[in-house]
Amino acid sequence: MTRLSYVKKAILTAACIALCVVLPMAFHAIPNAGNIYCPMHMPVLLCGLVCGWPFGLLCGVAGPVLSSLFTGMPSMAYLPSMVIELAAYGFVAGIMMRIVHTKMLLADLYISLAAALLAGRIVAGASRALIFAPGSYSMAAWAASYFVTALPGLVIQLALLPAIAFALEKARLIPVRYPKMAG
Repeated sequence: MTRLSYVKKAILTAACIALCVVLPMAFHAIPNAGNIYCPMHMPVLLCGLVCGWPFGLLCGVAGPVLSSLFTGMPSMAYLPSMVIELAAYGFVAGIMMRIVHTKMLLADLYISLAAALLAGRIVAGASRALIFAPGSYSMAAWAASYFVTALPGLVIQLALLPAIAFALEKARLIPVRYPKMAG
């Protein structure tokens, strides 16, 4: 298996979108858990890493929209900024996996994930500062909300997502990125 078929990418994307609805429901039993653990970010980032940027982007848009429609989370007031942030995560994770080739799967995953986490937070902060709260959103508020409050979520994402993608490859559920050279 050298490439993931379009059908398999679509199925994995649908599963990740479903996780965007289910995971926040599980985490929101804990006060402020959405901001702390960022449960919707995990399936979007995983989708981008495994399926590529078009599917990661789709998951980043459809996941929060469907979650909002089915569960009311995120609220309609917060939904547009969340869609922009998650779309950036899925897009950048997929693009980075396309362009980063270190010949080591875990290195590719960590580099791509770190770039996506940083880029998504920059895009989210810029959209809040320029579109959703112009003139009232500060650098301190951005750093506090996207790095300090979300630190547990960042740690979980950095620990789990590369491990999950690596396990999917080892189980041959996704194509091997660097097949061993024969001979």
